[in-house]
Amino acid sequence: MNTKTNDKFNATTKMSEGGSTVYLSGELDLSVAPDFRLVMEPLVGNSEIDLIVNMKELTYIDSTGIGILLSILKARHGMKANFAVEEVPAQIQKLFDMTGIAKFFQAQKNSQ
Repeated sequence: MNTKTNDKFNATTKMSEGGSTVYLSGELDLSVAPDFRLVMEPLVGNSEIDLIVNMKELTYIDSTGIGILLSILKARHGMKANFAVEEVPAQIQKLFDMTGIAKFFQAQKNSQ
């Protein structure tokens, strides 16, 4: 288990057979982007595992956080590796819908 915590953001990784789930809580924005990248970097490049980001406890995401998720999606797609987001809170789902990115995450989640 890998955990990265600061005052307003937490990312905890739990490994399971064949996959990793990263549980996010708090606010994912520009100020914590380096912390999020540190957690995700070793996981993104491992095409042998399914990668899931659980957003149940995430209260806020800005364009930087969305950009990181999109770069992960693109990298994983290029490797033909599974990537999904799950338990997206309503306010974040609304933002995903408004920006048009929800369809990409939904498609990835359904492909697993």
